[in-house]
Amino acid sequence: MDPSDDGAGNTTDAHPFNIGICQLVQHDALDAATQGFKDAVEEALGAENVNWNEQNAAGDSATCTTICGSFVSEGVDLIMANGTAALQAASAATGTIPILGTSITEYGVALGIDDFNGTVGSNVSGTSDLAPLDEQAAMVKELFPNAKTVGLLYCSAEANSQYQVETVKGYLEDLGYTCELYSFVDSNDVTSVTNTACSNCDVLYIPTDNTAASNTEAINNVAQPAGVPIVAGEEGICKGCGVATLSISYYDLGVATGKMAVKILTGEADISEMPIEYAPQFTKKYNPDLASSLGVTIPEGYEAIA
Repeated sequence: MDPSDDGAGNTTDAHPFNIGICQLVQHDALDAATQGFKDAVEEALGAENVNWNEQNAAGDSATCTTICGSFVSEGVDLIMANGTAALQAASAATGTIPILGTSITEYGVALGIDDFNGTVGSNVSGTSDLAPLDEQAAMVKELFPNAKTVGLLYCSAEANSQYQVETVKGYLEDLGYTCELYSFVDSNDVTSVTNTACSNCDVLYIPTDNTAASNTEAINNVAQPAGVPIVAGEEGICKGCGVATLSISYYDLGVATGKMAVKILTGEADISEMPIEYAPQFTKKYNPDLASSLGVTIPEGYEAIA
């Protein structure tokens, strides 16, 4: 690919770039990341110079595999994998087409890389949505200092969710809480597992978990009547069923991923040498309706979720 300049500062190519997007599931966080990615690429390259093949796997890992296989068959120039299962499927599908992940918590966990040093070193790079888990644990302590038990609610099929709850469990235990893990396999058992967790715990914590993010209404239908508050790993989950979160902007994360894609497509950067990029800032946010309903007093320094 030999890019040229159109005279207006936009990088173009004689042939449009073909980009495949495999998004694991539809929910606010992943949707925002995809939109940010597309906006950044089109701003740099021009909308007329990009052909998008955007596919949603509806939360099914096998569908991710099918989608990524079709991208390889089509010979796309780059694959954007939004969500851990999407990244795993893309990585398994091709070792040559550039793959950029986004909304991935920990690439070493997602790709089974021991002693991950921040650069995958192959045809894979991307951005991470990993929040400072110690600060999320501290948020639980700030909001619920008198609570005794914290239930960690997550999907066992998501490797990065497992990583988060195991990590934050240690921080919460250091703060004096008793922690129990409550895992659901998929959306079919979210309600029953949430009910068990609410019966046994004072507070729940949910990490950046795609299955949970797609089932916030079901979770809230159990937790709110039970009077059990939830601290969430990201804003979308908090908006649906949580009282507070320390979250990133997934749109901005998508923009960062898009800027990486432009460098790869124009030959400015070699993906094998590109380290994983992380969100530059995190914001304390709260859900005013749920906080009020559950009688949770939110300290100064939190931004209300619209």
